[in-house]
Amino acid sequence: QVQLEESGGGLVQPGGSLRLSCAASGSIRSIHAMDWYRQAPGKQRELVAAITSAGGTNYADSVKGRFTISRDNAKNTVYLQMNSLKPEDTAVYYCYAVISSTVVLGRRDYWGQGTQVTVSS
Repeated sequence: QVQLEESGGGLVQPGGSLRLSCAASGSIRSIHAMDWYRQAPGKQRELVAAITSAGGTNYADSVKGRFTISRDNAKNTVYLQMNSLKPEDTAVYYCYAVISSTVVLGRRDYWGQGTQVTVSS
């Protein structure tokens, strides 16, 4: 089927940077939207950034000017460059994609397993 694999999380000091990657693999026909969500302890999962297949982007107000989402369609990969990180950015970050596969008719939603980002001194 289709899998999403995230990488790049870790521990960083306030003001630091991290780059998350999410690679889609499997029976892929085409990838539509690719998004990053995050979930902090005791809070609901929230949309951080989104990018369409044409490259249009959208960001949560809390990360505008600090985070940048991009994608490499040839590699079926989406990235999240996170700069000027704050302790409140600490969360598990999840990759999400809408994908048409060669096996299942129609578009389906897929989630990655999540990667921990901790911002602390």
